[in-house]
Amino acid sequence: MPEAKTAICFIDHREHMLIDGRYLKDLEPATRNLIKGDYPKAKVTDFICDHDLLKYQLMRVDGMVNADVKQTKKINRRLTKAMQSDDYDIIDVNDNLAKSLTFGQKVSDAVARFGGSWGFIGVFTFVLIAWMCINGLQLFGMHFDPYPFILLNLALSCIAAIQAPIIMMSQNRAADRDRMSSENDYHVNQKSEHELRILHAKLDNLTQNQLPHSLEIQKLEIEILGQIRTELDMIQRNQFGNPKSNLNENDQQDHENHSENDQ
Repeated sequence: MPEAKTAICFIDHREHMLIDGRYLKDLEPATRNLIKGDYPKAKVTDFICDHDLLKYQLMRVDGMVNADVKQTKKINRRLTKAMQSDDYDIIDVNDNLAKSLTFGQKVSDAVARFGGSWGFIGVFTFVLIAWMCINGLQLFGMHFDPYPFILLNLALSCIAAIQAPIIMMSQNRAADRDRMSSENDYHVNQKSEHELRILHAKLDNLTQNQLPHSLEIQKLEIEILGQIRTELDMIQRNQFGNPKSNLNENDQQDHENHSENDQ
């Protein structure tokens, strides 16, 4: 028994050539689900013509495009919100501390800075040597602090007693500066990490959804163009008829006219 070359479309209930349509079982699941959404009783063995199939393929393309646009807008809104977040204002630590310094704090910073330099070591060493030489060798007839240099020890103890708290005040401000810098770094890193997570989500959406959708859309576009071309050819055949048959009819009519003229 020869295989049937025609089938009836279950939507328009018209007979079509098999090459002018497809069975539901041959369609992709997404397109088949769209059709079953409008026709729940449709079976996988039902036939649908290209004209009706074209509508569902366009619906599928629109659905994928709209889903991608919606997801992209959602991620962009999250990223914009994260970038414009004002939960914490980043401050310039050095500028903030410089504006709040008092005169005493500036002096303590200068003393601590000089006390921790090679200049202080050189000056201190020169004073010690000069003091001991003048009082030990009695240079210039001066002998105000004989050995064991009790006055020198007292002066050094007083200098150390005064210098220690001054340096500690400067160290406390350095600790405050470090604390503010660490707090700044923490909030900057937290904000950057949040933005990076959103960017990773955007890249994942691009690679896992948009790129596969783009390939599917290109495939559907090729199928849609082929179906449109087929329908245009059918319209031209129905409107103008077969050019070859028209040509044969014209030749036959000319031949009959010539025969009548000869008679």
